[in-house]
Amino acid sequence: MEADDLNAPLGQTKKKSRLPKLPVATPQILAALLGLVGVVVVGWAAFVNDPLGGEPVVVVATKSAGPAADGAAGDGLEHSHHDGDPGKAAKAAADKAAEPPPGSKTINIIDGSSGKTKEIVIPGPSSEKPAGKQSAAEPKLLETSRHGAIPKIGADGTKPYAVYARPRNLPASLNDMPRIALIVGGMGISASGTAEAFDKLPAPVTFALAPYATDVAKLAERARGEDHEVLLQAPMEPFDYPDNDPGPQTLLTSVTAEQNIDRLQWLMSRIQGYVGIVSYMGARFTATEQALSPVLNETAKRGLIFVDSGASSRSVASQIAGSQNLPFAKADIILDAVPTAAEIDRALTRLEMMARDGGTAVGFATAQPGTIARIGAWAAKVEKRGFVLVPISMVAIKAKST
Repeated sequence: MEADDLNAPLGQTKKKSRLPKLPVATPQILAALLGLVGVVVVGWAAFVNDPLGGEPVVVVATKSAGPAADGAAGDGLEHSHHDGDPGKAAKAAADKAAEPPPGSKTINIIDGSSGKTKEIVIPGPSSEKPAGKQSAAEPKLLETSRHGAIPKIGADGTKPYAVYARPRNLPASLNDMPRIALIVGGMGISASGTAEAFDKLPAPVTFALAPYATDVAKLAERARGEDHEVLLQAPMEPFDYPDNDPGPQTLLTSVTAEQNIDRLQWLMSRIQGYVGIVSYMGARFTATEQALSPVLNETAKRGLIFVDSGASSRSVASQIAGSQNLPFAKADIILDAVPTAAEIDRALTRLEMMARDGGTAVGFATAQPGTIARIGAWAAKVEKRGFVLVPISMVAIKAKST
């Protein structure tokens, strides 16, 4: 008798599966497969020599070219094994050609008026540089202060201004001609003006460097390397201070002599290799003997020249310098007091008249493009008119000796 399917308990007649039960779970299998793949990759990297890692490679047969008839070494394009882009190779060649010469230095100068920057390349040592004209400062003429290295007179009595001077060797025919010294101040403040001064002005023009200029030490090095004498501009108190503020570490009539000497030494540590100090602004300071005298004494103690930029007709710098045996010079005229081409030309004409009347004359100007253009054109012809352009040391030392 067949069983009643409707009343029979469910699941009692269900057939058992014939598939064998696996001894490991599925996640374990996947982990084993991943481990096997890792072993294969490591083994491939260890034993197969393929430095390009499977990168596509194109092999092109080439012929080695002999020297060209015109001496050219080729087209200057270097292709990498995977680039194959002539445009990129040409750009790389152009970038390489634009690199500065070996040993040179590139500095950025920020234009104080516009904020724009300009790169100036300072060339490295050149075999064409005259013997004995080195751009580096003499270690024996440096003293360590709390601000850094500052000038000092050497143990043998050598003075920095004598070592760093760039005197001209004048032929006998020029010895008796009127001498003109030009000082261009504010070097390093205007990027365009600084660049043009280096490009357009001859070596006898003296460069006065602002202590706040970007890379001022490298500018001084370049100036000396191109045979310009260098002065350090020292900010001094004007009559309308602090409304008209020359900048940090300004020498003031309201502080002690010790404080002013400390400020002066900070300024002195900004660059090396300069022949002297030139006042920047300073109408009140140079007219105040009590404040100015210790500063000029320190300048003489350091073996430097002092130059009065001519900011005040009431300056007592010349009297103090004479009593302290300090080489001294004063600007007779500020060439760009009115910064137009016509007025600068008139000022240069007056400077010639002063030199003809007195035997020497000193002009002061700022490193602005318009000023540099006029001075450069004038300097190219001044000696044909019977004048000799000389660095400031030749005028200052001569004034002291007479």
